[in-house]
Amino acid sequence: MLDIADELNRWVDRGLDFAVATVVAVSGSAPRQPGAALAVDSEGTAIGSVSGGCVEGAVYELCREALEDGRTRLERFGYSDAEAFAVGLTCGGVIDILVTPLRSGDRAERDVPAAALTAAAAGEAAALARIVSGPAELLGQALLVRPDGRRQGGFGAHPELDRTVAGEALAHLDAGRTATLEIGEEGSRCGAPLTLLIESSVPAPRMIVFGAIDFASALVRMGKFLGYHVTVCDARPVFTTAARFPDADEIVVEWPHHYLERTNVDARTVLCVLTHDPRFDVPLLHLALRLPVAYVGAMGSRRTHLDRNERLRTAGSTETELARLRSPIGLDLGARTPEEVALSIAAEIVADGRGGSGVSLAGSHTPIHHDAETLAQRRSRTAEWHAYC
Repeated sequence: MLDIADELNRWVDRGLDFAVATVVAVSGSAPRQPGAALAVDSEGTAIGSVSGGCVEGAVYELCREALEDGRTRLERFGYSDAEAFAVGLTCGGVIDILVTPLRSGDRAERDVPAAALTAAAAGEAAALARIVSGPAELLGQALLVRPDGRRQGGFGAHPELDRTVAGEALAHLDAGRTATLEIGEEGSRCGAPLTLLIESSVPAPRMIVFGAIDFASALVRMGKFLGYHVTVCDARPVFTTAARFPDADEIVVEWPHHYLERTNVDARTVLCVLTHDPRFDVPLLHLALRLPVAYVGAMGSRRTHLDRNERLRTAGSTETELARLRSPIGLDLGARTPEEVALSIAAEIVADGRGGSGVSLAGSHTPIHHDAETLAQRRSRTAEWHAYC
């Protein structure tokens, strides 16, 4: 639901009644992951998507029904071989959809999700936990948790359940994750089982582009398209201007490694080094490869790459650190123009973050949709490695 927070928050401000259908579980191949949502207001306007088109019509009708009767419901959609024209996913997967009405007259049910939407639309960090399976009286109930531990809402019957879910929500928020959680009804691993969806709203991840060159301008546009907060950094003021990079969120005139030393990065940050000048590259990459960021890539020919690696070894970079460096940057798309190069870099960032191979899907046997839990575990191990080192 929080993935369409901007639009939904405007509906809240206008006092509209609406229903939200949220993907809460995925099995097999499916186009959207938990947290993806479609919403329908009282005027029949629809925004968002839960399946890329396969079951949108049926989900739309479920939202209209929920607005009429005020009842939260959980529905499952999958492909049916026996009924070729049945509503389902043509990709063969199965998705569970939670449909929740948020009507202005139902303050108790509306206030917590509305507060989560307001936070997400403002770019604030917050986690929304909702019960998606369990006793009927708990279905759809919500708890909002802020990074400082403040809570809004809850599940009523068992205070220990609120405390346990709040702790889990904070852990998901720290990792920027949206996922389901199974827990006992009384907040322990015992008792009747409950399933919750925890959605994390976090500020946009950062893309820092070092090197104010023509390729950087195209990469800034691509980064914005992918949802990054994009910074351009270069030590040369004549090139590092807002006029040359109108789409950047931030322009910094400073030696790159000095800026990287003082700015905030996290496990979602991507660093793209386009300077291909040893004066900038070596001190910058020596630092970057020691940071717990998602991606470090550097532009240059293969000869430049080999020379730069030797310089980094001399500076003290280890072989383990050098193995993290994506250089020459980008996937092999045969790119020539700045826009094509930006696409190849963006493709590598997505493949690296999602666990993709980067090979053509046609004729290959790689999965189309990669398991989110496996990726989360891999990122967790990476973060633990950095903490240990």
